[in-house]
Amino acid sequence: MDTSTPPATLESSAEQRLSDCGIRPTAQRVRIASLLLCRNQHLSAEQILASLRAEGARVSKATVYNTLNLFAGRGLIRQLSVDGTRAWFDSNVEAHYHFHDMTSGALIDVPVSAVEFRNMPPPPPGMEVAGIDLVIRLRRKS
Repeated sequence: MDTSTPPATLESSAEQRLSDCGIRPTAQRVRIASLLLCRNQHLSAEQILASLRAEGARVSKATVYNTLNLFAGRGLIRQLSVDGTRAWFDSNVEAHYHFHDMTSGALIDVPVSAVEFRNMPPPPPGMEVAGIDLVIRLRRKS
């Protein structure tokens, strides 16, 4: 989905993606999915709430958080904790890492192929690596 797509098509696509993940597509869930899934992006719950309200939607903060947690729990989005101040919700669920601009707070996707790990420690007995989260923090040069 992308922002050049007509709203009705975005909603239809969002509704289908929700259904495919076993999520009942209520009107509020479809609106939140349409906003977040229209392209690969990283948004906070506060940004999503502000966008919805700017569009005239009457939605509570609790509804937004509950919906985002539901989406993340079903694998539709990824929840990220980058700096400990807020959660980010990533519409790109493919394996990737992130640059984090410490000044603006922006997150930028980094492809897995651009990173090489060497000398990974073996997991404890009976455990296996389920994934790796990598955040590369950026700041302007002095």
